[in-house]
Amino acid sequence: MSDVLFAKSRPAIKHFSSGLNFYMLFWAFFLGNILGVTIEVVYGIIVNHRVESHVGLIYGPFNLVYGIGALAMTWLEYRLRKNPVVIILLAGMMVGGIVEIFCSFVQERIFGSVSWDYAELPMNYGGRTHFKATILWGVLSVIWIKWLYPFMIRWIAKIPDALGKTVTWILLVFIVIDSVMSGLAVLRWSARLREEPPQTPLDTYFDTYFPDDKMAVIYYNMVFIEKDKN
Repeated sequence: MSDVLFAKSRPAIKHFSSGLNFYMLFWAFFLGNILGVTIEVVYGIIVNHRVESHVGLIYGPFNLVYGIGALAMTWLEYRLRKNPVVIILLAGMMVGGIVEIFCSFVQERIFGSVSWDYAELPMNYGGRTHFKATILWGVLSVIWIKWLYPFMIRWIAKIPDALGKTVTWILLVFIVIDSVMSGLAVLRWSARLREEPPQTPLDTYFDTYFPDDKMAVIYYNMVFIEKDKN
């Protein structure tokens, strides 16, 4: 079924999204960001009966953890799409677990903070991921590979070639700037918690437009480890 969808989605002439190239991988990454945040928000409404922020960037509904996960699953999809669903499920569990571990480790090392901690749950790995979370990643990978990704290919194939390339590069520049600004905003938030005064105009910008209360709403689950230990 997946092969049929892929075959139908290919345009007659070479398109900017043909094959598993840079453009398709970027769109998988970009849409994965939004889809992951949407799933988290809906889950919070259903389970916790409240709207919680699960974004990872200060501008827009993006979370790089899900983007990286979608990117990794898309790269893997081209190699596993002919395999049984159980193989895709297991591969998705592995990829999702690795992505969570990697992103958690990088966040802790760079920002001295964590946004999730599964240490109290059984079958966890250093609190960075756990068995039930990897199962969810596996299920999402099957849904992504069998239905969502083929649908995305058909949709993107309708975009004119020149327009698609231009929009891709504009979004890429935006995501890079958004990621850098978000990282600096979190570092400045951490500095404020240590009562460090602003040193640059950029520090003042973050103090004015992204104060502690706003950052606490954006990064609803973020905890600074060093501050807690003190």
